[in-house]
Amino acid sequence: MIDPPERSAKLRCDSNGTPPSSYPRSQALIDEIKAEFPAFRIVPKQGDRLSRAIDVLLRLVTLGRQRSYLTHYHTVLGFRLYVPPTWSGLDDVGRTILLRHERVHLRQRRRLGMVGMALLYLLPLFPIGLAWGRARLEWEAYTETLRATAELQGLEAARSPALRAHILQRFTGPDYGWMWPFPAQLNRWYDAALASIERELSPSPPSDHHRGGAG
Repeated sequence: MIDPPERSAKLRCDSNGTPPSSYPRSQALIDEIKAEFPAFRIVPKQGDRLSRAIDVLLRLVTLGRQRSYLTHYHTVLGFRLYVPPTWSGLDDVGRTILLRHERVHLRQRRRLGMVGMALLYLLPLFPIGLAWGRARLEWEAYTETLRATAELQGLEAARSPALRAHILQRFTGPDYGWMWPFPAQLNRWYDAALASIERELSPSPPSDHHRGGAG
């Protein structure tokens, strides 16, 4: 099913009138994602019935603490990325970082299957409070967020305390249903992910040949 014309128009031109040509990096990534996942579509949450229903459900299960699902959260369901109004305010790099995070979820969905991913995301150990499966899936995706941030904005941006606080809050706060409220363990994961990314991006040491050693 294709998106209705009015939705497609919103994607061709943002609310500020900026065409996709102003986003060369993220548009190239969208093209890559579509090549990998031909069914991939970007759908605005505004006016979407499924998104409204999920918003109501999240408000109920979090006792009103998750109130920004429609306005701030980007969500992959199946092979669609549902975007809030804040999507139009992201710059090219911001969109690219976000899309790299969401591509991880698309690959998880392909690897696990739709039912398998839904079960892992919702059930073990509990849907609220100790959602180990959800945390594992998000660890993988947020590691890619850190990697993309380091590559596109520099290691200092990835090391930012504000970014750390923002990401850890996703795990310990109500937005994801308090999925893994263990800050010490989360900080260890975060430190390990950063260290791994720093090694990936560090220049390789010169070989013995280049240092003047025996060839």
